[in-house]
Amino acid sequence: MGKIFTLLLLFSYILFAEVINMEATPEFVNNTKMKIIDIRTPQEWRETGIVRGSYTLTFFDERGHYNIESFLNELNKIVKKDEKFALICRTGSRTGVVSNFLGNKLNYRVVNLRGGILNFIKNGYKTQKYK
Repeated sequence: MGKIFTLLLLFSYILFAEVINMEATPEFVNNTKMKIIDIRTPQEWRETGIVRGSYTLTFFDERGHYNIESFLNELNKIVKKDEKFALICRTGSRTGVVSNFLGNKLNYRVVNLRGGILNFIKNGYKTQKYK
C-alpha cells in the first residue's frame, strides 16, 4: 500500500509540474494574455527596455546573488501557483535555470522564453522604456 501511495504522489507531482520552452518572439507577446515576468536587473531593464505589460522582478542581482524566499513572496503576488506564466531574461540562460527550479521543484506552470529580450529585439520587437 505504501508503494502505491508513493507512486501516486510522484505521478501527481509530475502532472502539476510544467516547464515549457518557447522561442522569445514578438508573436508570443502579441498572441498571448499570459503574464510575463522579467527577472533581469534594473540596470538591464534600463539598457534595453522591457516587454510591454511585463512584470519586473529581479531573481539574480548584479553580483549573481539571489533570495528565493523574497522572490517567491513577490512572484506569488503576481501569479497564482496553478497559473501559467512566462519568464524572460537577457538571453534565456537565467530563465532556463529559474524555470526548471520553479516548475520541477515547486510545481509552478512556467514558460521559459528562450533567447530572452535580445531575441525579441532582434526580431523587431519595440520594447517599452523602463521607468
